[in-house]
Amino acid sequence: MQRLAVVSHHKPWRTPSPTGPASLLPRHRPRYDVSQARIRGIATAEAGALRKTGLYDVHVANGGKMVSFAGYSMPVQYADQTVSESHHWTRAKASLFDVGHMVQHELSGPAAVDLLETVTPASLRGLRPFSSTLACLLHPQTGGIVDDAIVAALGSDAFYLVTNAACRAKDLGYMSEQIDRLDTPHGRPRWEVLDGQGLLALQGPLSAEILERILVDREKVDLKHMYFGQCRRVQLQLASGRVSPPLLISRGGYTGEDGFEISIAPDVVVDVANALLRSAGPEKLRLAGLGARDSLRLEAGMCLYGHDLDDRTTPVEAGLSWIIGKDRRIAGGFHGASIILNQLKPKKEGGGVARRRIGMVVEDAPGREGAEILGPDDEIQGKVTSGSPSPTLGKNIAMGYVKSEFSKVGTELWVRVRGKKRRAKVVKMPFVPSKYWKQASGTAPA
Repeated sequence: MQRLAVVSHHKPWRTPSPTGPASLLPRHRPRYDVSQARIRGIATAEAGALRKTGLYDVHVANGGKMVSFAGYSMPVQYADQTVSESHHWTRAKASLFDVGHMVQHELSGPAAVDLLETVTPASLRGLRPFSSTLACLLHPQTGGIVDDAIVAALGSDAFYLVTNAACRAKDLGYMSEQIDRLDTPHGRPRWEVLDGQGLLALQGPLSAEILERILVDREKVDLKHMYFGQCRRVQLQLASGRVSPPLLISRGGYTGEDGFEISIAPDVVVDVANALLRSAGPEKLRLAGLGARDSLRLEAGMCLYGHDLDDRTTPVEAGLSWIIGKDRRIAGGFHGASIILNQLKPKKEGGGVARRRIGMVVEDAPGREGAEILGPDDEIQGKVTSGSPSPTLGKNIAMGYVKSEFSKVGTELWVRVRGKKRRAKVVKMPFVPSKYWKQASGTAPA
């Protein structure tokens, strides 16, 4: 049986001795299979030039194939599984992803909600404490998406924000500028970037069972009644016997499966990862990398910024109209509101958009990013923004943008793959039904 290596943060990792923890290392290390990954924006690179998350030594100890991603050295996969095997494992059991490269922020003070309701179209004044929502940071004039983000309310005037690592410099400049320009009686919010903060994504149907095993107060934190989009402060029993400081856990994730994202102080991130891995054992929980994360999120119909979303795309074009709060549709007051609210109107009233994000199933060969999408008359109607074989469905799936008249589910199109036309059909997303833990009916599609 292969077991995962665990690493203490108290001292640098060294090659285990034959009489010590060497038995925790994988005994067989198959050749790395990165051909299935095709992750946008990654490249094998010298780790010395890149930032490292707090779990870097854990990745190396477990045979992580390290690549350059968003300025970090990150694992695309591990020695014990191919990308496809890791993908299936997540759908069937549970996987632990290091997402510590993401940028975590805290905003507080009376002006925090003023800022967030200016830069996003989300309804945040009415967001209940310890609830979260997807949002988009928007450009003032155009309503184009600066970045997508998760926003959680930690109190009436305290918020937690997670943005993308690849947009780090742009987002930090944007936030600084928006705070400086904020004109409100409440002044300016307190903004803190949690640099070095760890972030783990525990994903898969066994996630709740695994997390519950190391909760310090299981009665106080009832995971059965903690639903998708909710968050809590918890303490975990660490493998060393110590108890962790309070950690923020949020129910959700980027795979379409039930799961949790855990925000962790830098000095205990390794301990928390070890506690989860040791408590669950390799029969239930494995480490997973960027390869599986990308194929899982595509099956879930989730966007990757810089590919499916960008500065020129509005939430309406991206199929994210649902993030625009009902009260915001009436009152406006957010960046790009005049353009976005007009796009929400019916076409007969002068509204609508010229292009929309769609999902497709492509025959014979996968349509990769940049592939042309053709209409029945062979005219180019758009381009693929994400595409790969779906391990779950055994089909080639893709997302892209096309002219609105070709966006209806069931529309037959073509995708040009390596010079050849391949049949494609517009399908509803997510491609694989989501299994979020929801209040209405427990585990249910999104």
